[in-house]
Amino acid sequence: MLRAFREKNADYDGVYFVAVKTTGIFCRPSCPSKPKPENVEFFGSVRECLASGYRPCKRCQPTHANGTPPDWAASLMKRVEANPDWRIKAADLRAIGVTPERARRWFKENFGMTFSAWCRGHRLAGAFTQIRNGEKLDEAVFASGYESHSGFRDAFNRTFGKAPGRARYNTGHIVIELIESPLGPLLAAASDEGICLLEYTDRRMLEHNLATMRQRFASAVVPGDHKWLKRLRAELADYFAGKLREFSVPLAPRGTPFQEKVWRELRNIPHGETIAYDELAQRIGQPTAQRAVARANGMNRICILIPCHRVIGKDGSLTGYGGGLWRKRLLLDLERQRQQPALAISDSGTTPRGRRQSPATNRPAPLARS
Repeated sequence: MLRAFREKNADYDGVYFVAVKTTGIFCRPSCPSKPKPENVEFFGSVRECLASGYRPCKRCQPTHANGTPPDWAASLMKRVEANPDWRIKAADLRAIGVTPERARRWFKENFGMTFSAWCRGHRLAGAFTQIRNGEKLDEAVFASGYESHSGFRDAFNRTFGKAPGRARYNTGHIVIELIESPLGPLLAAASDEGICLLEYTDRRMLEHNLATMRQRFASAVVPGDHKWLKRLRAELADYFAGKLREFSVPLAPRGTPFQEKVWRELRNIPHGETIAYDELAQRIGQPTAQRAVARANGMNRICILIPCHRVIGKDGSLTGYGGGLWRKRLLLDLERQRQQPALAISDSGTTPRGRRQSPATNRPAPLARS
């Protein structure tokens, strides 16, 4: 645990918590703080940390396991969605207590784009749909808040890589949306073919995956609404409530032929069951390609729907998972027990520091192989 904390290994977030005696706070293992080793102790749950008198770190927010966007970000998104032509400026952000740097950083980390790019994409996505549906260019220009055709054309071309007039003859663009879940916010993306991305927003490869998706689909990525995202939200809600075993929303993964072969086989693993990497390799007819299978498994960009979390080690251990071992454990528990995964309790106050409890590792127990 100390080694994972020194390495800031996010795979252990939620598996255990690090409490700092000198400051009286507790953190996630991935927290950037650097206390001395002799000043830390470990606990297996938020409840144990609070019961021992520690308060949550404001930097890594260990009690926010549900990943709800901060109030200021949620408020900003609602205002932009309600008024797409609102041209927000730095002064407007400061007036509501948000620095432009903070907004840029948060949207970059959670959407793979700056706040200004998110606003521009949201504004132009509606214009793209209008033009593709045959409406006049003038109507699209002024409905999206632009005062001139030249400004609209420049912004449209930067976002979609084509002139507005060519939008009528193109297949569309990729729409992204942030979906809240018990395991943290998920960034979902859909094309007209189906869902092409579903990732935890704290994954280190998120921005790389967005860039790869833009390249492979040769499409712009913009925020907005889409019928497949609407269906995905409903199905994910039923899944986390233990009511849904199979997803019906169409998928549109893009990868190498070998990767797509592995991803198709992943979808054949029954709900509530697990297999090992060697068995997955055998199922695709390449029993000696276990390493390649593991790499393809790790390159899956549509989590949960393409259930790479159902692949475990040959000895029954959880092994790696891009979203963190704690999420993998909760997903498997959910599918076996058919009830919503237990969440970290909210910060409802701390208790006076009393007798310290024994440190708890709470490492994932080996899973029985199906």
